[in-house]
Amino acid sequence: MFIVAALYHFTRFKDHRRLCDPLQNKCNSSGVTGSLLVAPEGINGTISGSRQGIDNVIEYIKTLPGCSNIEHKESVASLPPFPRMKVKIKKEIVTMGQPDVNPAEKVGKYVEPKDWDSFINASDVVLIDTRNDYEVGIGTFKGAINPKTKSFSEFPEWWEENKDKFQNKKKVIKVEIQKTISKRLMKLGEHILHRLLQLLYLLP
Repeated sequence: MFIVAALYHFTRFKDHRRLCDPLQNKCNSSGVTGSLLVAPEGINGTISGSRQGIDNVIEYIKTLPGCSNIEHKESVASLPPFPRMKVKIKKEIVTMGQPDVNPAEKVGKYVEPKDWDSFINASDVVLIDTRNDYEVGIGTFKGAINPKTKSFSEFPEWWEENKDKFQNKKKVIKVEIQKTISKRLMKLGEHILHRLLQLLYLLP
């Protein structure tokens, strides 16, 4: 039985490159395989190994600058899901074309699911579905604005072209409740707040 651990954490590394080789060595010595991305904005990836091996690597990651409170999700596999271990240097752990955005600094205000329906029906709320065109086509909230992006990295350009329409509104970003989209949500929230000093509300 193999433990599979998925993790991501936004934090500012002053010198992310120097973290990679020691992290690679720790994974190798622990018998852990998978992929970890390390960028100035944080760390992201999925790894697999024995219970002891995963625990060793997670504890090591917690010693990295700003990572003491990192969280991860676990599942199990009967066969090893990854053939090798690779720690990769990246410009961003969530590709948005905005490497200077800092989700660890500010994101927005989350709306509790129980309050969601009443909140989005308020007259000063605009609902923007930031998923790609394919995902929105599967289903979305009634009245949600579809930016019609083919990838997440296209959203900043759409926002710059359309943000003036929302000057007197609260903004709501609708996203799927899953790990990969949650990362996008955090980075997207900081991107908008950085450029428009208004409250941004998010569905967790």
